[in-house]
This record gives sequence, C-alpha cells and structure tokens, in this order.
Amino acid sequence: MTNSLSTQSLHDLNVHDLALLLKNKQVSSVELAEHFLRRSHKHAQLGAYVAVDEATTLAQAQAADQRIAQGNAGALEGVPIAHKDIFVTRDFVTTAGSRMLKGYRSPFDATVVSKLATDGAVTLGKLNCDEFAMGSSNENSAIAPVGQETVTPVRNPWNVERIPGGSSGGSATAVAARLAPAATGTDTGGSIRQPAAFCGITGIKPTYGRASRYGMVAFASSLDQAGPMARSAQDCALLLSSLCGPDLDRDSTSLDMPAEDYSRKLNDSIEGLRIGIPKEFFGEGLADDVRTAIDAALKEYEKLGAKLVPINLPRTALSIPVYYIIAPAEASSNLSRFDGVKFGHRAKNYTDLADMYKKTRAEGFGDEVKRRIMIGTYVLSHGYYDAYYLQAQKIRRMIADDFQNAFKQCDLIAGPVAPTVAWKIGAHKDPLADYLADIFTLPGSLAGLPGMSVPVGFGEGGMPVGMQLLGSYFQEARLLNAAHRFQQATDWHARKPEGF
Repeated sequence: MTNSLSTQSLHDLNVHDLALLLKNKQVSSVELAEHFLRRSHKHAQLGAYVAVDEATTLAQAQAADQRIAQGNAGALEGVPIAHKDIFVTRDFVTTAGSRMLKGYRSPFDATVVSKLATDGAVTLGKLNCDEFAMGSSNENSAIAPVGQETVTPVRNPWNVERIPGGSSGGSATAVAARLAPAATGTDTGGSIRQPAAFCGITGIKPTYGRASRYGMVAFASSLDQAGPMARSAQDCALLLSSLCGPDLDRDSTSLDMPAEDYSRKLNDSIEGLRIGIPKEFFGEGLADDVRTAIDAALKEYEKLGAKLVPINLPRTALSIPVYYIIAPAEASSNLSRFDGVKFGHRAKNYTDLADMYKKTRAEGFGDEVKRRIMIGTYVLSHGYYDAYYLQAQKIRRMIADDFQNAFKQCDLIAGPVAPTVAWKIGAHKDPLADYLADIFTLPGSLAGLPGMSVPVGFGEGGMPVGMQLLGSYFQEARLLNAAHRFQQATDWHARKPEGF
C-alpha cells in the first residue's frame, strides 16, 4: 500500500474507488479483505454476519491479486463484498435464516454469486436475513450471528435499538456500518428498498427476470429478484452490470436479454425528466418527517431540471391483500420441499413418515414462516382458489396496468419507500403492522418493475429516510442516472453512522 493511503480510511471508500485502487496496485485485495474482516469482528454486536471463513476469503483475495498482477483483472477484481444468506454458496454455509437449513452447505454457487466471482469479487461472508426472506424487520432470523451465542435481531447502526429493515437487513447494516463495501440482497415485496432506506444506503431491484434466481432459496417465485446494495448509485450500477444477464438453461424465469452496462447513462442530463408523483403515496399514514425529506428531495430534482407530474395509481391500497395472498401461496408450494427427507433439518423422534413430516416442519420453521405457509395453503385449497388466489392474480394485472398508464405521462415515479423511519426492535407485536409498512414497495414488486431506494435525509430520532424511484420495464439505467445526478448534488448517501 502506498504511504498516501491510510488503512483506517479504506472502509470509507466506495466500490468504484476501491476497484481503481486495486487496478492501480495501490492496495492489495488481501489487505482489503483483512481490513473488512477485522471490522466485521469489531462490530459483531450488530449481528450482520451469520457465516465467515477467513481462510476462504483470503484465498480468493490472493487469487485476485495474482490476476491483477497478470493483467487479467475483471471489473470487480479483488473488491470484497458479502452475500445475503438466501444465496447458496459452496464455500460458506447457507441457512436462509432458518433452523431448517442450519449447517447446510450447497454443492454449487447461485448464479448471482458466480457472476460476481467471475468479475473478480471476493466473498467476505454471508449476511443475516429474515427466515426464508419473510419479514420487514430482520427480527425473524433463527440463526445466531457470528460472534454471538444466541439468536439476536440484526441492529441498525444508526441506532442499535432500532431495526435495519428486512428481509435484507444484514446486507443493509453491513454496508451502512462499513463492514462491507457492498452486498447482495433480494427483493420480493421491498426487501432491498426498505432496508436500504432504513439504513441510509442505496439499493436497486431490477426488472423481474433480469437477474437469475438459480441458487436463490425460493420464497415467492413470481416475485423474488436479486439486486445490489451499496452506498451510491454509481456502485449499484457497477454491481448490477455484473450480476444481471440471461441464465436460460437454469432459470425458467430468466429473461432472454443480453447483459447491459448500467453505468452508461450515469452522467446524462436529467433536464426535462418527467417524475410522476402518485397522490396515493402521499396521503394519510405518511409520517411528517418522511414527507418533509421526500419533498425536499423532489425540490432538488426540480433544480436539476426535472418536472414533477401528478399521477394516479388507484389500486395502491389493494397491493397489500393481493401480495399477502400470492406470496404466501407460492411460499406454501416452494417450502413443501423442506420435509426432512432429502436435506435440511429432520426431527429426531417420530413414529412414522407423517409424524416425521409434522415434527420436522414444526421444529424447523419459525412462526412467521408457519403463518405464511398456512395462509398460502388455505388460499390454494379447494373452494378458496377461485375466491382468493385467482382474484388476486386478476388485481395484480390491474396494478401493472395502472403503472403502464402512469408511464404514459411520466418517465419515472417517485415517492417514499416506507411510511415511517425504522422503528424500535420489538415495537411491532402484531405482524399486520409489518405488512402495512410495505404499502409503497408492494405495487412495484407485483408489477415486476425495477425500483430503487435513494437516501434523501433524516427523520425522527436522526434515522435515515429513503426515496423510492420506480421505472418502467428495463429502465434500470434511467433510474440509476436519476439517482446518480441527485447524489452528485447532495451528500446524503455519503453520511455514515457515528462510531463506524
């Protein structure tokens, strides 16, 4: 490392800058990996990591350094990142936050993991998440974090008494606390955007099908989508370019579209950009502190030359019942494979096969997962399929149509990510409170649209506020451009929690 570079400042650099330092041989990948591993141990009380293997990480870093020396560096060569524990990995255990998969080691890597590795990324470890990605607070994990003997919720580095959001809360906390320059996440109903907003970082969910679902432990197959979480739109563009692309042989939901360079439009002017403002996103229930931060951000966009256009998304309120019929129905089907026969947890004491199934699933699944399995089984059962599931699918199509009608009037849609800032751990005793908090992220997920969260200020208790940007299908580059230009004019994304 050159004398002009302090080891202490490495964690404050973003992915783009770290990649340049590595390329110019101003720092080695091994030095970076060691630095971030030390930080993960130092701040283990946050509960972000559930699996680390220093030997594996350093071996990957050494191999990256060799490729850099040979001039064979990929776009992310030597950059350390961490993966949400919903992606299977050969070199690290994969639990999906569940007792059902405790200690499970996959024989292969998820496509998202392998694509990032092909571009040179080094894996720091696996990050905590709500069990099977079911949750909005990261209080549903059943796995004890690294360095802790008991199961504890992931903590928000801006205030350790508050949640980081979910289900990608471990990813959001790791990036916000500078325990990793970037992380992968998954978004089923807002699980990238909401924790990104609550932790003051940037996260993007691409159009459904852009990123392969192969090797992602399934929750709701028609909704699950992978995406990056980092500190800036510039970093997200770099990571998204790496992890997206067709995977037709292994993922039937993968789109037959070539990979893109999502950085190509980052610096384009947004003069004349039409930003739709849905009245349904700014009504009763939106906290005043969140509204104030969003309004200030929209004024900044006007200064940059964008135009605000009033629009309607009339079926926004229906997104909650629709999502909580469709997602549990798909979860009920996907999680039927966890029966104690082929892999995962198996009850020790049982009398026959049926008893083994019952006891295995009772012991292996947590309360929230059981709740969703039962809801899903109910709405798919004879006599209720037409009344619930089929009707929900029809309304889902109408919600998607509402967006397409809106995009005839605007280029992007902006609004809050969540009605409030992050709440205190344990504050939501009723699971319905968590469900209702997803009101602004669910519509875009049901429509399969690309969406992202951008830090725009702070609200009650000094907690971060995120603004959601939604685009029409395959408009990720435009979203990232709008976010990047905003971040060039502001510094909300560069703020960090005290002590980190």
